[in-house]
Amino acid sequence: MGQTLECGQCFHFQKLGENEYGLSAFGKLLHIEQTKDSVILYNTTETEYRQIWEAYFDLNRDYSEIKRTLLTADGKLGDAIDSMWGVRLLKQDFFETLISFIISQNKQIPHIKQIVANLSRAYGTLLGEIKGEVFYSFPDCHTLKTVGEEELRRLKTGFRAPYICDAVKKVCDGILTEELLCSLDAPEAMNRLMEIRGVGEKVASCVMLFGLGMREEFPVDVWIKRIMEELYFHKETSREEIRTKAMELYGSYGGYAQQYLFYYGRVNQIGKKVKN
Repeated sequence: MGQTLECGQCFHFQKLGENEYGLSAFGKLLHIEQTKDSVILYNTTETEYRQIWEAYFDLNRDYSEIKRTLLTADGKLGDAIDSMWGVRLLKQDFFETLISFIISQNKQIPHIKQIVANLSRAYGTLLGEIKGEVFYSFPDCHTLKTVGEEELRRLKTGFRAPYICDAVKKVCDGILTEELLCSLDAPEAMNRLMEIRGVGEKVASCVMLFGLGMREEFPVDVWIKRIMEELYFHKETSREEIRTKAMELYGSYGGYAQQYLFYYGRVNQIGKKVKN
């Protein structure tokens, strides 16, 4: 479970112990622990599990088949899949994912988590406490619409404050909704997301993958660019070429391949010396 939560796809959690976490999603609080091959969800009900957590953790999907398909298409993924075998793709709330990845620009994961926690503490709802850690829900768009740029900057969002404000306004006004974006094909959805101030291809692609469930998406950030250059190109390569290569290799499983490669590459510092 740690590999799934700490691979850079979500930011609203705290590590409580060895293989033990508290996390907030969809306005709910979950205490989760992995012991050997078992995962224990403590403070939930069967109904809540079926309605939220089963889909959130992608628990009904056959990952052994995904891994076999990816390895058949590209044996170079072998080390990444073997090392990061526990990674699963989360199905997250669209709005929280959008704001979180706007925040993520030029930020390390601990800083992103801190800003998400600050926003939640300031404008979310108190959900409870686990092992001394207090958790709040992520605020909805109507709450954040009342928050000005200066207040967002006070919460350490920096230059991203006007980007957050623009995203919040477009979602609240119905210009961009989860339903609308899911009705579009991938290029159209990306173009619509990039209408938000400060949202580029990488952030849009992450939102599509983690917040809209478009599993073919292959976000190309600095780490993925370095990893793909080292594994396949052996030279400076454009992000567009990398995305094209990923589509050729991984097809509809692009998002799964991206997560295996991202986490594996970041942990092992693959391609660290390649210039971006």
